[in-house]
Amino acid sequence: MEKVILTTDDHVALTTHVFRPEKSNHKIILINSATGVKQYIYYSFAQFFTEKGFTVITYDYRGIGLSEPENIKKSKASMKIWGTEDYHCLTNYITQNFPNDKKYCLGHSVGALLLGMSRGSIIFDAFVFVGTQNAFIGNLKWRTKVEAFFGFGIVQPFVTELLGYFPAQWFGLGESLPKNCAYDWRTLILNRKSTNRLLEQTADCSKELSQKVLVIRAEDDAWLTEKGVMSLLNDTYPNVTPSYRFIRTSESEKGKIGHINFFRSYNKKLWNIILKELTHE
Repeated sequence: MEKVILTTDDHVALTTHVFRPEKSNHKIILINSATGVKQYIYYSFAQFFTEKGFTVITYDYRGIGLSEPENIKKSKASMKIWGTEDYHCLTNYITQNFPNDKKYCLGHSVGALLLGMSRGSIIFDAFVFVGTQNAFIGNLKWRTKVEAFFGFGIVQPFVTELLGYFPAQWFGLGESLPKNCAYDWRTLILNRKSTNRLLEQTADCSKELSQKVLVIRAEDDAWLTEKGVMSLLNDTYPNVTPSYRFIRTSESEKGKIGHINFFRSYNKKLWNIILKELTHE
């Protein structure tokens, strides 16, 4: 694992780790993290693929983890900037340093939504989506609708305005987020256009993507619904070619996958779903 500090076009440092195999199969995977999830969560997954010959890259978006500023209240980070600047910086790095490798991007949750914000996405031969959807409240299950309406409609904006950032960990929603990231998250849930509303505020290239994508959804991911997943594939990325894999909890060693636990080492055997796809791709 090699630590690399990259600098975005707007002069922000991003802490990145490159996992290099002893013998390369000339394939590289970029992992776009979920909201408020630090890159170390993906280290075991990255090491697994490195042992199979892949080069794997993890990174923290600005405002998160090892890319967090000294004062989160002063951070101008947003989800839109994660896509237009941070993710774009990584695609440039891959293009320059791995020009001849087959390229894949794994988007976990919001990590898949960023793909439409940068034309750098065209470098990838295929995508993997894990636990991602158009998270508009109308696509959610009834109980989750209530939680989302109260949480993101009332509590989140109140706490964010009061503190100057969103302490997501207080609510079991990952790491603390800069306020503009919190507001973009609120848009994803409360605005009927969801992801497409954020894309309208960027150089939207979502309709230009036509790659294959493996879409993975876990049975016990309470926030994810088939309706939300299909909305993302039909309304946001209508030109990609998807294949779907629904994972039942009985397939997990500990009977739990949820929104994050797919990447826990105890679910290592589930990673073969992706390995098989990328090995034969």
